[in-house]
Amino acid sequence: MANVLEIVTDLVTPVLDELTFELVDVEYVKEGKNWFLRVFIDKTGGIDINECALVSEKLGEKLDTIEPDPIPQAYFLEVSSPGAERPLKKEDDYSKAIGEYINISFYQAVEGEKQFQGFLESFDEAELTLRVKIKTQEKTMVFDRKNIAKARLAIQF
Repeated sequence: MANVLEIVTDLVTPVLDELTFELVDVEYVKEGKNWFLRVFIDKTGGIDINECALVSEKLGEKLDTIEPDPIPQAYFLEVSSPGAERPLKKEDDYSKAIGEYINISFYQAVEGEKQFQGFLESFDEAELTLRVKIKTQEKTMVFDRKNIAKARLAIQF
């Protein structure tokens, strides 16, 4: 599966660079009996459906020309925006999210919790600092990045 993700990333990156779009993530997952190849793209101001269709068409053409086929089973290709709750994967994603409200989930519980939401104050290679609200109190918490399973932007209610 890692090989599929690398191949797709290598194929779509020049297409996105030409269009000045950003590659947010690539997923190759089985859901039920179907396989899905999902490519999430973005740009300043957001991505629209026509831009997703254009990238899907160009990527589909490139995938069809590779011999031998890197994805032997049938799959659905989906190209879309990451949405309002886009994942934070790369260092640049975290940099852009400073001051933003985010959700982080952990491999192992921290203070009895498997996830926290709050404002990202800072991060480095080892740690992430989040300003969280617990009941009526605001608290600054520092988390070990090795324990963070997923991070994403969140919508504050």
